[in-house]
Amino acid sequence: MKIATFNINGIKARLPRLKEWLEETRPTVACLQEIKSQDEGFPAAEFESLGYHAIWHGQKSFNGVAVLTDTKVIPDGATEVQRGLGINGPKDGEGEQSRYLEVDVAGNRIVCIYLPNGNPHPGPKFDYKLAWMEKLRDRMAAIWAEEVPAAVLGDYNVIPEDNDVWAVKGMAADALMQPESRAAYAKLLGDGWTDAVRTLNPRGGMWTYWDYQAGAWQRDHGFRIDHILLSPELADRLEAVGVDKEHRGREKASDHAPVWAVLRN
Repeated sequence: MKIATFNINGIKARLPRLKEWLEETRPTVACLQEIKSQDEGFPAAEFESLGYHAIWHGQKSFNGVAVLTDTKVIPDGATEVQRGLGINGPKDGEGEQSRYLEVDVAGNRIVCIYLPNGNPHPGPKFDYKLAWMEKLRDRMAAIWAEEVPAAVLGDYNVIPEDNDVWAVKGMAADALMQPESRAAYAKLLGDGWTDAVRTLNPRGGMWTYWDYQAGAWQRDHGFRIDHILLSPELADRLEAVGVDKEHRGREKASDHAPVWAVLRN
């Protein structure tokens, strides 16, 4: 089984690139972030035509997550378990943002997340980021207690270690690299979850994001913020990981590249 995460940065704007990626790499399960689409505008039929079942949690103009399942491999697709973590956004009266979607796929729990960015730091958006990470940790503990094979994939908006960024000093003031952000991520690993990419690439240097500005892509000035965390049951089945970096270089591409892991059945 191949599971993947891809911050698509606008599903309507990137739909041709997304469909290319699905057809060329054929992940069994694909978790998408920043779909930037309301529920009624999600292009489910486009994915059905490729043989993918979709579950999505949309929001107007920003955020939004979705899970695609290859029905050629898993005919029943996915079954929704939970959407949302029950935490409101940083603005008064805003309500909950669309950042969390949890499904069951062929006896495995798949969680798609889009963790808050947290900038500017310090401030209410950073406080919201840390509060959201606490809620995520609580939910991951509940999943752990169910003893179900589980993977939590998505854009974590955390650069875990210095070897996950092209220039430590250049990102030192960013919310993605603050000690509190890193500590919250480290707590997840301390709870027993396995960072799939880190496990098979301990020396780092594998980027998943390149900004559109300042020639970041052309200069390979990137960093790693898209992660796949595995429960022990799935960590034992881990065979390979990778980043589909080439897709970042295509016309009108997302600023993220897809990240994937192959698990033994």
